[in-house]
Amino acid sequence: MSDDFRKSADSNAFQKKIEYPSRGAIYDRNGKLLVYNQPSFDIMVVMNEAKDHIDTLDLCQTLGITKEMFINRMNTIKDRNKNPGYSRYTQQVFMTQLDEHDFAVFREKMFRFPGFYIQRRSIRQYQYPYAAHVLGDVAEVSQRDIDDDDYYQQGDYIGKLGVERYYEKQLRGEKGIQILLRDAHGRIQGRYQNGKYDRRPVAGKNLTLSIDVELQALGERLMEGKIGSIVAIEPSTGEVLCMVSSPTYDPRIMTGRKRGKNHLALQRNVWKPLLNRSIMGQYPPGSTFKTTQALTYLTEGIITPTTAFSCHHGFSYRGLHVGCHGHGSPLALVDALSTSCNGYFCWGLYYMIGNRSKYGKPLNAMNRWRDYMVSMGFGYKTGIDLPGEKRGLIPNGDYYDNAYKGSWNGLTIISISIGQGEVNLTPLQIANLGATIANRGYYHVPHVVKKVEGEALDTTFTSRHYTMASREAYDWVVAGMRSSVLKGTCHALSAMPFAVCGKTGTAQNRGQDHSVFMGFAPMDNPKIAVAVYVENGGFGAEFGVPIGGLIMEKYLTGKLSPASESRAATFQARRIAYGSHNR
Repeated sequence: MSDDFRKSADSNAFQKKIEYPSRGAIYDRNGKLLVYNQPSFDIMVVMNEAKDHIDTLDLCQTLGITKEMFINRMNTIKDRNKNPGYSRYTQQVFMTQLDEHDFAVFREKMFRFPGFYIQRRSIRQYQYPYAAHVLGDVAEVSQRDIDDDDYYQQGDYIGKLGVERYYEKQLRGEKGIQILLRDAHGRIQGRYQNGKYDRRPVAGKNLTLSIDVELQALGERLMEGKIGSIVAIEPSTGEVLCMVSSPTYDPRIMTGRKRGKNHLALQRNVWKPLLNRSIMGQYPPGSTFKTTQALTYLTEGIITPTTAFSCHHGFSYRGLHVGCHGHGSPLALVDALSTSCNGYFCWGLYYMIGNRSKYGKPLNAMNRWRDYMVSMGFGYKTGIDLPGEKRGLIPNGDYYDNAYKGSWNGLTIISISIGQGEVNLTPLQIANLGATIANRGYYHVPHVVKKVEGEALDTTFTSRHYTMASREAYDWVVAGMRSSVLKGTCHALSAMPFAVCGKTGTAQNRGQDHSVFMGFAPMDNPKIAVAVYVENGGFGAEFGVPIGGLIMEKYLTGKLSPASESRAATFQARRIAYGSHNR
């Protein structure tokens, strides 16, 4: 670019006109359009051309604003603290997102308002009322966005949540620019050097999500009137098939000039519909966590598949009692998983933490236990391609040394063996546990984007992560989860037209217990792993199991049978009465 142009670029000899690219569209895994662009128009102003004799009242009436709003906006534009890129010779954003009707009204009268121009833009439109937490939304940049990336200037739009935020650089494209030449009176005379320095905009890249919008719709129906989450993953790839967070909202209310008002209402809602509980909710996993304990105890040689422990309505030792429901006793591993025996897994942890000949002291045993949990994807973020993910909590030996000043043993921490105590996981991590067991020992980092146009998927999402547990241990846990469906706590799924493996959870809580389910299907060559978490839903079999079964049936068969559709309608209608502790 010539030195003459550089020196004069911000003078009254030139007008730089930004041309905005079309933002990339978003599709579901089956090619259904989820997010697209619709024409919108911004009002721009060049301060050096805006004359003092403009009929301000007429301008305000035409745009449907007050005189105070006009004055405030003009002052904000000229405030270099709020608008560092201000130049009185370049176009500044005065008003955004006029629809076609308001644009037509303004265009007819624009000749009365010198210095004011129309700039064509586009706004996002969402085809369905689903997947708000996955899709996210687009809004005007903040000052922090501008400070972080010089691509943006005042009045630009940026992804704020979901994939709109995570994949912002791919979706936004590249701006174009026209350098227009003015005469001494400020009138446009054409393009500088016949457009030599102009640059055409480059459209953003389209995204194909791994989400199945029909499965997502079913999940959101089933979670109406409930607080919690459903996450389904394709085990062989780590692709997220649905991600439901309830309560949710319609993403279509987060577009246009009413976005700010609607966003504020959602922020103030005591049930926190903006919170993506699938990746931000940190919960006790309950008995779904017993699968991880079985894998650890088997691989470490603490138990064998035939090791049997007694359970007299729970674990009782040295005055400590952890309750359990009635079932046969003693029992070995497969039946312990099938019946969800608390006593069995408490005994396993007690023997592991107390095994001094193997570990030396409880702290070492605890850290070994922690290493297994971390290898299974717990205690840290999974790395999913969504902003805001939480890590949950997996304690280690130092954690308990600090908490109990070095005086603790397996009995002190016994509740972690059944997914209570200090252990917290996100619903995504529980679903990923199901996918890992389905794969018999490895997982892919979960992801909601299946394909970025013109790009290879990041190797972060295509690499396998193997756990520390043995393949043989996984085979025994699969057998236990299958037994749970055939004759145990997941028996409601035994009539499915495919072989389901499942594990219930009933997570203790200050109020009514949480209902949890984790499972996958088919048992061999699995296509889907599911986690369901319903706050205050009671036993895992009450909400978690049937909801998980409906999700599996819909995905694997393409539809619900008439009987299943009737059950889905029943669960859609069931509401849970929540108290203030859920807020």
